[in-house]
Amino acid sequence: MYIVRDIFHLQFGHFKEANKLIKQAKQQGFLSSQASNRHILSDFTGESYRLIMEEGYNSLNEYELDLSKEMAADTWQQWYAEFKKHVRWSEREILKEIK
Repeated sequence: MYIVRDIFHLQFGHFKEANKLIKQAKQQGFLSSQASNRHILSDFTGESYRLIMEEGYNSLNEYELDLSKEMAADTWQQWYAEFKKHVRWSEREILKEIK
């Protein structure tokens, strides 16, 4: 199992708007459909104003296929153009679960 975390460091005071867009993306099915164990998190301690999308995949190939399918959609591109206005910077972690 691979865990993918997309960590978005938000502009100060933009959490409410970014969270609204995340809810919209969930309702419209923009977030990855092949992922298991999907979580959308916000910071509780540590650096403030983060939204973290965490998803599990059985393989990196599964993740890459899901990502390329998602990013190709025009509706996702339009949504992301609005979402990134609220982001200072972002990073991605890909972790492999040890069993």
